[in-house]
Amino acid sequence: MPGRIIILDRDGVINEDSPAFIKTPNEWRPIVGSLEAIARLNHNGFRPIVITNQSALARGLCTLDDLNAIHRRMREELTRVGGHLEAILFCPHGPDDRCECRKPRPGMFHQAAERFCQPLSGVIAIGDSLRDIQAARAVGCQPLLVESGKGAETLRDHPHLSDDTLVFVDLAQAVDELLKGM
Repeated sequence: MPGRIIILDRDGVINEDSPAFIKTPNEWRPIVGSLEAIARLNHNGFRPIVITNQSALARGLCTLDDLNAIHRRMREELTRVGGHLEAILFCPHGPDDRCECRKPRPGMFHQAAERFCQPLSGVIAIGDSLRDIQAARAVGCQPLLVESGKGAETLRDHPHLSDDTLVFVDLAQAVDELLKGM
């Protein structure tokens, strides 16, 4: 069964965010309930894909090996609770690099659509920042905002977002509500 893809941001949605960036596996800490929420998605026919900006690479704060180790830890922790990710797509560029893959640009979303041979219209995309919402909207995804990570700040700075974007406390609550509606 192919299942439906669902797009998740990483920092602030799955794991705790840090203004100093997540640079090592030891700095990566899951948000309470997020890994179990991903496992519930898996068990209900969803195929989670992570799409994440990782400018720590461009800033020289970590290496590709470091990022791979962080993602290995995330996958291992997820496996322990019965979940998995279909893919992790990341932008290694900095904010001033003008690449097409860095959110709010939709390049990584287009990569996901091509890789999974699935149009993104109506696909749920969960993020904690305005740029997550903007990238999702640019490709016709249905964005959901979580208040974890930078989400509460995003909502405070852009209160109009709640007019047309569903807002949840965190990934666990978003998944609970999504699965109730199935």
